[in-house]
Amino acid sequence: MSLHSKQSGFTLIEMMIVIAILAILAGIAIPNYLAWLPKSRLNGASRQVMGDLMAARMKAVSQNCDVRLAFVAGDAEYKIWTDNNNNDSIDSGEEITKDIQSDYHDVTIDTDRNIEFSPRGTANSYGNVTLTNSASSRLVKVNITGRVMIE
Repeated sequence: MSLHSKQSGFTLIEMMIVIAILAILAGIAIPNYLAWLPKSRLNGASRQVMGDLMAARMKAVSQNCDVRLAFVAGDAEYKIWTDNNNNDSIDSGEEITKDIQSDYHDVTIDTDRNIEFSPRGTANSYGNVTLTNSASSRLVKVNITGRVMIE
């Protein structure tokens, strides 16, 4: 019979070393995460605008009608509607509103014009949509053929 029983566990010194290592790793990771987060929000917002533009183009082709996007100046909101009677204004039953600020609170949109897609999938003219936040800015371009891309 053994007089000494074996005890398992961690000593206080081992626990303090583990906590110190975790604190050092957190000190390195948190600033990098905080720098990465605004860039990620901006990329997500630009991909959402690009996706909505592409969906509007596909809707114009599939429904054989004009689809318009109107951006609200100085805000992160835009309206997408099918202009059934081609009067270039939003009538009842035509409006769909998108507000990307609900998902991306620090992103603002600036654009030089509203964008319209014809039933052929082409755009009425070139359009640039600039998305900006504290980290950077992204440019979503629509060319005359209806191609949408992020720069």
